[in-house]
Amino acid sequence: MKKEPTLLGKGAALLLMAGVLASPVSQARDADKTRYPVVFAHGMAGFDDILGYDYWGDDYGTFVLDPCDKFLEVACNGDINDNQRSYVSAVTPFQSSEVRGYELANNIESYMATSGATHVNIVSHSQGGIDARKAARLLRERKGYRVVQTHVSVSSPHRGSPVAKFILDHYANRVTEVLANYYGSVVYGSGNDAIAGAKQLVYNDYDPYDGVVTGMKAFNQKYPSSTDYVANSVSLMTAQNGSSVNPALWLVSELVYNIDGDGYCYDDCNNDGAAGQGDGNAYERDDDGLVGINSQQQGYRLEYSECWGCLDSVWEQRSLGYVSDINHPNRTQMTSLAYVINQDHMDVIGVGPDTFDEMEFYAAITDYMADRGD
Repeated sequence: MKKEPTLLGKGAALLLMAGVLASPVSQARDADKTRYPVVFAHGMAGFDDILGYDYWGDDYGTFVLDPCDKFLEVACNGDINDNQRSYVSAVTPFQSSEVRGYELANNIESYMATSGATHVNIVSHSQGGIDARKAARLLRERKGYRVVQTHVSVSSPHRGSPVAKFILDHYANRVTEVLANYYGSVVYGSGNDAIAGAKQLVYNDYDPYDGVVTGMKAFNQKYPSSTDYVANSVSLMTAQNGSSVNPALWLVSELVYNIDGDGYCYDDCNNDGAAGQGDGNAYERDDDGLVGINSQQQGYRLEYSECWGCLDSVWEQRSLGYVSDINHPNRTQMTSLAYVINQDHMDVIGVGPDTFDEMEFYAAITDYMADRGD
């Protein structure tokens, strides 16, 4: 819900004006309705909840695109147009993106058939951003036209995550057992394969002798960020220093592995499982606790601006250029902190409690797509 000021003195008025002028499309209004429905694609271990918190919800479990379209409805997003259409996809929590992307394409195709939609927009988080690229290609091939208008990936490991390789190197025999402690029977559910999911997020083929080509390098070559499949590919990137991330992510960095993802190299030069490399400093704002900034960009970067008393804004920043060859961004694209949101990997999907306003964030994303005519 919008946060309206109770007292607008001279100083507050100046602050409000500064917030309005700071972004190109901010004003006190609801987000515009998108032309096409917004499909949400979740990351690994997700769908209904993750670590006990609602995926795609605020800190209280309210879906981020639930409009306030019922009489006296309170648990809703007051910044969303009452007629906004959205669909939350559910795929196998622990699997490769070859499998999950196929499932996502099937889900979207079924939703299109029942809703009458001819096109969709996709908002993805983490591994969902990888799944979405395969889904977009499959939908193009099945329908004979480009189905996906805008794909906004949030905190996605497009060039891998060091955590995946570290876990496979040191805990491969215990992965399922450890995950079962947090997800009960989910990890043992039909179709789940936690090892396949981890191998997906390692940049190079993890085991070149097992007869199966895995990893992000090969996947990116097969499912590129191409306008043949997605009209507009953009990224929202997150990073936070190692001392202030979600407690679960802090334990990962302190006890398991230092992500350290701000360095450039052509491929995975230091063999940590992600393209690029770092400088060894765990307390720089160069990763979000799971994914480095050198792994997150596809297409253009988006800038997110919070606005007090008016709608938050998201818009394209083209100064760093477009990443179409996902395996090989340039040095600036892999190292620049420009427009990176100061949040950890979990904050942006409602895993808290935290001070991040998920409702405003996704309203701003929706408004961005609507302003494009998508």
